[in-house]
Amino acid sequence: MAYKPKSWQEKMYNGKQPKVVITNKKLADVPENETMVIVTPIVVDEYINNIEPGKHTSLQQMRKDLAATYNAHFCCPITSGIFLRIVAEAAYEQYLNGKTINEITPFWRMIDRNSPCYKKLSFGTQFINEMHKKESL
Repeated sequence: MAYKPKSWQEKMYNGKQPKVVITNKKLADVPENETMVIVTPIVVDEYINNIEPGKHTSLQQMRKDLAATYNAHFCCPITSGIFLRIVAEAAYEQYLNGKTINEITPFWRMIDRNSPCYKKLSFGTQFINEMHKKESL
């Protein structure tokens, strides 16, 4: 049987729940023996949907906010970046399938030219640049 990669929608709705762990080693900016929340793509999606039009929020700010929400000292730097990309790809997939701009998650409010995710997106950067211009970001 051939391997079929998961769609962005399958990655988005993976059925997992956020969990708080204690780090057993240093992980990027997270020291050893600290509480760290590992969120889910759905949590990232909900966070982005609460960013007001015309506003930009950084991945670092989202991590601080989510850590506070889950009573942890940190939010995982690795998974939060991966989940941001999953949210963006899933939203763009929905856009291509006929949803309007107002019906998809406004991921462009978290992704700018300095974001690691910016050049990794399968659909390129033109869409994000257009949305930044439209919202004056």
